[in-house]
Amino acid sequence: MGGIGAWLWQANAYETLLAKQAETYVTEREAAAVAVLDQLQQDQERRRALEDRLQADEKTKHKELRDAQKARDRLRDRLATADLRLSVLLAATAQGSGGGVSAATGTCDVVHGTARAELDPAHAQRIVAITGDGDDGLIALRACQAYVRDIGR
Repeated sequence: MGGIGAWLWQANAYETLLAKQAETYVTEREAAAVAVLDQLQQDQERRRALEDRLQADEKTKHKELRDAQKARDRLRDRLATADLRLSVLLAATAQGSGGGVSAATGTCDVVHGTARAELDPAHAQRIVAITGDGDDGLIALRACQAYVRDIGR
């Protein structure tokens, strides 16, 4: 009988040990699953925040482009109606020569006493178009920089 009792005691101890190991394993797996789920949730929240920032940046970029386009359109309209004339400062050597460019008369210049020449409206329109392309490029560059900054966070 002593052998059977020892064998039963050993079997019971072994079952207890296996049950504890199984319980430890289940607890560890549950903790790992919770950690993975928490990490996934944090990643999703970061992704949503990044998407929100990118969408806000995109709206800002489009608003800046629209505003710049409206300003260029108003400027182009004012140039076309001769409500506004573009002029350039003449170099000191060109003041006496004339060079086929008529100096503007009676203009309200910020720089007093300097000779200026009015630009042909067609040339002024081309200058506005060129500067507009530059403005659009700068707006796009700022948007790209903001995108890279947001992605790097």
